[in-house]
Amino acid sequence: MNNHEIDYKIYGDDMQFVEVELDPGETVVAEAGSLMMMEDNIHMETIFGDGSNSSSGLMGKLFSAGKRMLTGESLFMTTFTNEGYGKNHVSFAAPYPGKIIPMDLSELGGKIVCQKDAFLAAAKGVSVGIEFQRKIGTGFFGGEGFIMQKLEGDGLAFIHAGGTIHKKDLAPGQSLRVDTGCLVAMTKDVDYSIEFVKGVKTALFGGEGLFFATLRGPGTVWVQSLPFSRLASRVFAAMPQVGGSKDEGSVAKGLFNLFDGD
Repeated sequence: MNNHEIDYKIYGDDMQFVEVELDPGETVVAEAGSLMMMEDNIHMETIFGDGSNSSSGLMGKLFSAGKRMLTGESLFMTTFTNEGYGKNHVSFAAPYPGKIIPMDLSELGGKIVCQKDAFLAAAKGVSVGIEFQRKIGTGFFGGEGFIMQKLEGDGLAFIHAGGTIHKKDLAPGQSLRVDTGCLVAMTKDVDYSIEFVKGVKTALFGGEGLFFATLRGPGTVWVQSLPFSRLASRVFAAMPQVGGSKDEGSVAKGLFNLFDGD
């Protein structure tokens, strides 16, 4: 078995975590802060960059770390290696309610493009970089910014997204319009562009964003029903306003009672 071929099991429904089974000498790389638990003989090490083979040498590591910094991620990642003689397990948890999606890059053309905060963990050897969009409008108005993440290699990777995840296969020439925040990932052949919502009243009073993503096949896209930004905005809207009464709203009242000791 190669180092990029790992066994796993996903637990839970809405608050999931993935348990990865490592044979002796196998390694998995993950985002800093995603560890949930690990068994004996698992050696944890912080590395500079993404730990892929393309990051060998000082300049390679600096370039890899620089790419991660541009996506807003940490300069460092963490590797977990089984240094024992038998099988051991390490588990990683999603940071908010949603689903964990396993993706075998060898079955997806060796590359997927995803939201910059979607990556959770992968077999060592999978390269985690940045994807520059070709069209300038995508960069300025894409909701997720000019840069998205790309995962390259032939190993197994895990990404996470909010709410329910819907996988849709697009035929050649078939298009799909998606709220920019709801786009999770897509295969490398999908054409991605940004369009302005037509109609002034629709844009200003429709309750949706001003822009949506137009995806054109062939290829596969993954869409989430609850982007973290949408969840955060609802929580923020339910929080008490400065100078407001502490008894208004059940969520606000509960938080005030918690800190007041009531």
